[in-house]
Amino acid sequence: MYETIRYEVDDPVALITLDRPEAMNAWTNKMDREIRDAVARAAADSKVVGIIITGAGRAFCAGADMKLLSNLSSGDASSSDAGAAVADGEAAGETNGDFDGRFPFLMTTPKPIIAAINGAVAGMAYPFSLCCDLRVGTPQSLFLTAFAQRGLIAEWGLSWLLPKLVGPAVALDLLMSSRRVSGHEARELGLLNHLVEDPDDLIPYCRSYIEDLATKCSPASMAVMKRQVYEHLHRGMGEAESEAARLMVESFGRPDFAEGVQSFVQKRPPEFNRIGS
Repeated sequence: MYETIRYEVDDPVALITLDRPEAMNAWTNKMDREIRDAVARAAADSKVVGIIITGAGRAFCAGADMKLLSNLSSGDASSSDAGAAVADGEAAGETNGDFDGRFPFLMTTPKPIIAAINGAVAGMAYPFSLCCDLRVGTPQSLFLTAFAQRGLIAEWGLSWLLPKLVGPAVALDLLMSSRRVSGHEARELGLLNHLVEDPDDLIPYCRSYIEDLATKCSPASMAVMKRQVYEHLHRGMGEAESEAARLMVESFGRPDFAEGVQSFVQKRPPEFNRIGS
């Protein structure tokens, strides 16, 4: 079905691989459409508890395809896969309140999404990776904003995302200098949640993480908590706590609560219902 990505499901994991290794998986609008479609498929599949997104070859994603940027810089917007589509974002036309934009659909997907950072993350791939729930990397991981070096600005919500993770001073350093951040420093700054020393262990580590979630945790609870975390970034503490109280009462009436308590009392693994059709 796809030309720029690979999509595989092996219960309980959906693995999405950006698959333009000859171009360091540079982003195109076709890739944009295909990733959105694959994430939606995974969200609807009851075999999938969590999603891993990674890149083929030596890069995660090198940002926007340079052919598209060249067309823009020369004023040529005639290509069907270039010009205004890059600036406007085909996915940005959907209205989703605080989660409008090209990449926040990852935040509204009700299943955990792990970005397995196998190499370079640059340009628009930077905010894409930060919209994933977790990031796992290796010493070969590399983060580069690149925008200042191209005469551009902090695109696709990066000026909101990056300070939330690393603070405003570090965010400004990374944005203005466009300096390279290695895997080890990325872990220290909070760009990476986990660092795997051997690159060959990256996908197995991410898969093991999701398998652990599938064995121990309620998919419904994780979906609600994911929504809480991202929506409450836009709210005050009082409003967040009030909503949490309402959601807690709702959780008392769900089968997962009964199963969670019974499995604990009976000292057995829980058997929670999956999310999907």
